[in-house]
Amino acid sequence: MAVPRLVRRTALTLGTVMALAAPAAPALATGAPSGSVDFRSGLQPIDGFGFAQPFQRASLMRGTPAPGNTEGLPPAKQREVLDLLLSRDKGAGLSILRLGIGSSADSVYDHMRTIQPTDPGGPDAPPKYEWDGDDGGQVWLAKQAKAYGVKRFYADAWSAPGYMKDNGTDANGGTLCGLSGTTCASGDWRQAYANYLVQYARFYRREGIKLTDIGFTNEPDLTVSYASMRFTPAQAAEFIKIFGPTVKRSGLGMKVACCDVAGWTGQQEYTAAIEADPQAAKWVATHTGHPYVSPVTGPLPTERHVWMSEWSPNGTTWNENWDDGSGYDGFTIAEDIHRTLTTGNANAYVFWFGASIGATRGLIQLDGANYNVSKRLWALAAYGRFIRPGATRVSATATDPALKLTAYRNADGTKVVEILNTATTRTQAALTLDRPALGRVTSYLTDGEHSLAKTGAARAHGKRLAVDLAPRSLTTVVLGR
Repeated sequence: MAVPRLVRRTALTLGTVMALAAPAAPALATGAPSGSVDFRSGLQPIDGFGFAQPFQRASLMRGTPAPGNTEGLPPAKQREVLDLLLSRDKGAGLSILRLGIGSSADSVYDHMRTIQPTDPGGPDAPPKYEWDGDDGGQVWLAKQAKAYGVKRFYADAWSAPGYMKDNGTDANGGTLCGLSGTTCASGDWRQAYANYLVQYARFYRREGIKLTDIGFTNEPDLTVSYASMRFTPAQAAEFIKIFGPTVKRSGLGMKVACCDVAGWTGQQEYTAAIEADPQAAKWVATHTGHPYVSPVTGPLPTERHVWMSEWSPNGTTWNENWDDGSGYDGFTIAEDIHRTLTTGNANAYVFWFGASIGATRGLIQLDGANYNVSKRLWALAAYGRFIRPGATRVSATATDPALKLTAYRNADGTKVVEILNTATTRTQAALTLDRPALGRVTSYLTDGEHSLAKTGAARAHGKRLAVDLAPRSLTTVVLGR
């Protein structure tokens, strides 16, 4: 996690979100329908949409100046950034917060401090836990998220402390002592590491935050210069058989997640190894993968829930554009969300940094006392604000290959249709619904000039829904609200 070069830009505020004059409601097409939606059907349930702020990024959101800067985000701007990420009225309404479990002995920028910085004297010695009540600003952020209504908190570890590993440091890979194929003079640290992770959750419970999901590894297939630790698929299954019962005995009610592999294809291998071991499989509630090394090309081989638990696009500059062909603009994110939910049948989509500094590919760029907003945020907001935890993805098809269509049934009775028009021309979707639309029909447009702006682009009559679609745009239609 190298600190990127700082980029100075004019700050955006909530008031700068553009809402141009809404187009007139489209006439209902009289020809053949261009697609259909069956809200009575049921595909995968949706756990939510989220983001992460480990490695001191939560501290930046709380106003700590970035390295090389003399001022941080003032309280009023902190609230605006929180609204952009968490508010269902003003922002993305994100419902999952991913937390980083630290392994470093210090709290410098780009490190996450461990709750046990000193070797207690071996794996069987009484632990020497330390808790500062802050956790790099993550406790503050978790409390803020809870106040916005977030109920899903996923804590994940990048590494064990160095003294628990065969390389003696929390960075540069290495393996947990005691795993098959690993020999350490200090002994077997597997149970001590499981206890350590549970203690982290207990500290959060003390702060009023109930962790709902917990993982023990992040990108176990990579060795990098920052916090990292290797597990093979077989070693992951081995450790789960220790970790799962430890989590169960804690009484904290958490779900075990694994394995946050850097590539989706790699995660398929880890999931397959766990599913092949009945004693391991029963403990894993959620299989988690990242599409950095390889993209989402199919579902993971499990009947358990699946999360895309971390991704942001590669790139060399801060980008606020919607559709510029860079591969890290807003349209790229919208396409990735669609692919993850359809091709991957994922139950959740968790972006990487919500806010960071410099040439970040996060959603928001923090810039001293100001901040800037990327269209990436509004692509995620189009889904996160309206598709709520407990929703169900339903069957939706489009005859026009330029239209990428998904639909969802929320637990509160509202229905959501997401239409990504990949064509460079304006068109209309004429959709047949499984039953007459009831209640209000509201549409929201996200494109180069609009950021989730309410429009009059959708009209329903009986079982017909007509939606006017701008070129290269994402249109969100909410029925019954």
